[in-house]
Amino acid sequence: MDFVQAIKSCLGQYATFSGRAKRSEFWWFFLFQVLVMVAASMLGDVINGIASLALLLPALAVGARRLHDIGRTGWWQLLLLTGIGFLVLLYWWVQPSDASANG
Repeated sequence: MDFVQAIKSCLGQYATFSGRAKRSEFWWFFLFQVLVMVAASMLGDVINGIASLALLLPALAVGARRLHDIGRTGWWQLLLLTGIGFLVLLYWWVQPSDASANG
């Protein structure tokens, strides 16, 4: 999956928490989020806040689908609320797909 396909897929499934997302889909959308947030931060706090809210649901959805792809539940994203949770999720997000995993 290329950059544009990943963006279309993630935004098209913005509230779909079931299913799976391959690493390419997840990481291309992650890059898209970073680029949007950098641009939005240059345009001011209001635009940055709007962009953050607009990308929150699609980011959570693709994150849940990515975790399903490695055999974990999307609820593990709650680790982001802790100090070290991002590192655990980062480790899981880079893992290859688990063909036998149900999600």
